Amino acid sequence: MEAENENRSKWIKVRLKPSEEILLNKRFKKSTFQNVSEFGRAMILGKPVTIIHRDKSMDEVLEELILLRRELNIIGNNLNQAVRNINSAHGFPDTRLWMNLLTIINGKLEPSITQIKERMNKYADLWSQKLKVEKA
Repeated sequence: MEAENENRSKWIKVRLKPSEEILLNKRFKKSTFQNVSEFGRAMILGKPVTIIHRDKSMDEVLEELILLRRELNIIGNNLNQAVRNINSAHGFPDTRLWMNLLTIINGKLEPSITQIKERMNKYADLWSQKLKVEKA
């Protein structure tokens, strides 16, 4: 119990070449540790070190999903503006005009939404195939 409450008061000085320091910092940045001291202690004492692995092959998929999300947000904003205008014009002669505009907008949005869904389904299939391969 006393060992757990002990303060870290002992210093160990280590000299590194610049290339070794670069390598140490690269490995530290890939780990889940908050600072280099914790990382170094874990390495020296043989404790488990968790390394974060980034799958660069999925970068293209993530970029595409970000673009799709942005496109969906734009579509949603345009649709909200049209509905807001229709609601505010309710009972006025412009209501019929706004209803016709909403029908036109919906006709233009439907193909875009369908295309976005198809692209998202394609990437979802790609993702699930990659997961299946990794599990196998």
